[in-house]
Amino acid sequence: MSPDPGAQPAPTATTELPAVPHGGHGQHHRPEANPTGRKLAVLTLTALGVVYGDIGTSPLYSIKECFGPEFGLTPTVSNVYGVLSLIVWSLALVVSVKYVLFILRADNKGEGGVYALLALLLQRQNRNPEKKRRALLVALGLFGGAFLYGDGIITPAISVLGAVEGLGVITPTLSRFVIPIAFVIIAALFALQSKGTAKVGGAFGWIMLAWFVSIALLGIAEVVRHPEIVKALNPWYAVRFYVEHPARSFVVLGAVVLVITGGEALYADMGHFGRKPIRLAWFAFVLPCLLLNYFGQGALLLRMPEAIANPFYLLAPESLRVPLLVIATLAAIVASQALISGAFSLTQQAILLGYVPRLQIVHTSSEQAGQIYIPEVNKALAVGTLVLVVTFRSAAALAATYGVAVTATMAITTILFSLIARQRFGWSRWQTRLFLYGFLTIDLVFFAANLLKVPHGGWVPLAVAALVFLLMTTWKRGRAILQELLQRGTVPMDMFLADVARKQPPRVPGTAVFMTSTNDGAPVVLLHHLKHNKVLHERVILLSVRAAEVPDVDEEETLEVEELGHGFYRVVATYGFMETPDVPQVMKFLHSRGIRARTAETSYYLGRERLIPSGKMAMARWRKKLFVFMSRNARSATEFFNIPPNRVVELGTQIEF
Repeated sequence: MSPDPGAQPAPTATTELPAVPHGGHGQHHRPEANPTGRKLAVLTLTALGVVYGDIGTSPLYSIKECFGPEFGLTPTVSNVYGVLSLIVWSLALVVSVKYVLFILRADNKGEGGVYALLALLLQRQNRNPEKKRRALLVALGLFGGAFLYGDGIITPAISVLGAVEGLGVITPTLSRFVIPIAFVIIAALFALQSKGTAKVGGAFGWIMLAWFVSIALLGIAEVVRHPEIVKALNPWYAVRFYVEHPARSFVVLGAVVLVITGGEALYADMGHFGRKPIRLAWFAFVLPCLLLNYFGQGALLLRMPEAIANPFYLLAPESLRVPLLVIATLAAIVASQALISGAFSLTQQAILLGYVPRLQIVHTSSEQAGQIYIPEVNKALAVGTLVLVVTFRSAAALAATYGVAVTATMAITTILFSLIARQRFGWSRWQTRLFLYGFLTIDLVFFAANLLKVPHGGWVPLAVAALVFLLMTTWKRGRAILQELLQRGTVPMDMFLADVARKQPPRVPGTAVFMTSTNDGAPVVLLHHLKHNKVLHERVILLSVRAAEVPDVDEEETLEVEELGHGFYRVVATYGFMETPDVPQVMKFLHSRGIRARTAETSYYLGRERLIPSGKMAMARWRKKLFVFMSRNARSATEFFNIPPNRVVELGTQIEF
């Protein structure tokens, strides 16, 4: 049977050996818990380029969308102060308090993101399993991850379009070139993904540093002219805005949410930098720069209401608009890269957790484990993003698609964190409920406001999320059914070994490694081999590769070996969901521990199933066909586990399910 990287075999009595040295791409580097001095400065600067690209480019279009013609708001003093107050307190409550102060505490061995949070919860559920509760948590986590793929196609489109639309401000006659230029930039960005970002990644922090300094200076220049604008810090203006415009204020939340769309990415990227640099960058630099620019745009609208056409670019003097266009475009590219890299990382986690078929994972850096490229995901994101660009054709139109997925993921994160806080942090019931009800109310209000966008494009991320969720659940369910069928064909290991001792089949020199997704019983591929070839190797290794619900596995837990007798060994190699399995590394370690397995004398036996959907009711027939399609297009186990292809023997079997 072809091993399933997401399978969770039942535990066996084993002898633990020192860990297999991961090395190379298998190693996952954790950030230092409490960096100081120069290291803290470097991490903080780098975090600017990765963590804050999405939220940092929101000033390009957020204020403009809040006063869009569909809302019917004019830039009066009351309205401007009210909208700015909503923006300020959304950033304060959702990003500063919820994500930076609370959510960042919920790390899975240093790793963040909705899948890491889900895996952390499932560790607890495995100790006290409740099927319904576990299924609900899995569904929430999968939906949260699926929604982020919708963001992965929207963010590059809206960020790049928002930046390039500055051409129309500089010279209106250039407006017709906005779509072609944005299309070329995005296409080039996706085309260059296979080269990796290691070489240019160091520049991302400096680009975003220049960006934040630029938008802060632009804002300061206008705030100095209208210093009263800082009154919007008072939440009373948001309350008064709601009282004066109860219906419109609710609808406007669908645009206000654009200023907090990077909150989830902030949490997902924690594993690269750790809490301290992310918190320092936010409170000491990013938040002040964003507020200054938003206040500056608000002050500009009070002085010059017609600036609503593009308040961001009109903040700048005419002589500085071309340089601003250049740096805005670079910042948009950085923001897009962060979301694309995040989608790659999310997919890698899902593969190892068993929710996505094996895909090609290319490591683009020999030094950083997180630098990966997944061609299939890259193509899907590229097509989706480019289709959005040519279909919606402006950042304003794309704003109608943005927000539904983000707010849904935020609500899911709030729920999952509340469970973690109760179980892991020992919060009392009232503390947990205060957090849950308080922030879930905010999340759901934003989500409800964004649901109004569904007919105008908000259906796009919902459709993407539904498709991704369907694919993930189909794959997981299909693998479970298939494994159950194959398990029925296995023979208890003690019975098999007794038969070997009785019949004493011929033994040939060398080592045979049988890859299996279970660690009990004789795998089907071994039975087929003995049945047809009627020989066994001197040494037979039954190797299972399984994924743990942690980002990386401690060294002492990586490899387990059990000697079964008669030259048979059972080996279980455990990897975290941020690590890449490497079978040759496992074999080198076994060799150093006395299990002689020379590369030239080792053969790897894999099973390849030919699946035939039947009328059985374990899963709907159309989903079975979808599973078969996914299985046929999955990457081979040989490539995924880095097994030497010239040492592989595949044995096929036909399975009706």
